Amino acid sequence: MNQLTNLSSAEISAQHEQDAKDLTRILPASKKVYIEGSRPDIQVPMREISLTDTPTGLGGEHNPPIMVYDTSGVYTDPNVQIDLNKGLPSVRQKWIEERNDTDVLSGLTSKFGQERLKDIRTADIRFAHIQNPRRAKAGKNVTQMHYAKQGIITPEMEYIAIRENQRQREAVDMRQHPGQNFGAKNLKEITPEFVRQEVAEGRAIIPANINHPELEPMIIGRNFLVKINANIGNSALGSSIDEEVAKMTWATRWGADTIMDLSTGKNIHETREWIIRNSPVPIGTVPIYQALEKVDGVAENLT
Repeated sequence: MNQLTNLSSAEISAQHEQDAKDLTRILPASKKVYIEGSRPDIQVPMREISLTDTPTGLGGEHNPPIMVYDTSGVYTDPNVQIDLNKGLPSVRQKWIEERNDTDVLSGLTSKFGQERLKDIRTADIRFAHIQNPRRAKAGKNVTQMHYAKQGIITPEMEYIAIRENQRQREAVDMRQHPGQNFGAKNLKEITPEFVRQEVAEGRAIIPANINHPELEPMIIGRNFLVKINANIGNSALGSSIDEEVAKMTWATRWGADTIMDLSTGKNIHETREWIIRNSPVPIGTVPIYQALEKVDGVAENLT
């Protein structure tokens, strides 16, 4: 891919359009399906894989499709128009707003963030649709653990329960050998209440930042499906924003449940905004790298 810092705004947009086409190819023998929850806006994505018939002496035995966990987001949905310049559609915006425990700031409040917005050197690489930060109202706690401890089952928890089940009740392979659980709870069905209880008791976490409403809720815990993290990141020696977004989308396409952005060097803030706005999975970061950029890499100037 081209280095975006050497391209004009029009060329960057054209490059993103081509990237979107490359990253939205439908996976082989698969189609995107959505399982609806208790409300119309809980639409949980799954990947339905078609199987070939099993040859038999009497012809062929039909094999029904199987449903698997899908981390690829709307990139593999042919009905969604992907525009990397605008970011992904919000999954959780309505859920966050209806809890009425957050406020949206009028703009960026950090001096560094305000300076970056005015810096003409970052104009061509800056994400065009920067969201104003959201924060908890005074005295409020907006974590999924807090809601869980209050006995509240959030839409995120229901979404996760449906996702973890993978429609197993309809799967024919449930007749297989149960295996050894080594102390974990192997439930036949994950319920929203079970999700809430596991989070409330500290055995699982739901990484769902209120400033990343585009992410599709997921859970990490012993009594849930194994999750895979992918590390990406640019460096002081090379890479570009365009390439980092591509790395993220390819990682989620091949099954990454979370992304750790280990970017270093210049323009970390702009790079990260592009990644987050286009990511369907939670993004982890290394704050010290961003702090170092604020002081031009001079560690002694950190405060």
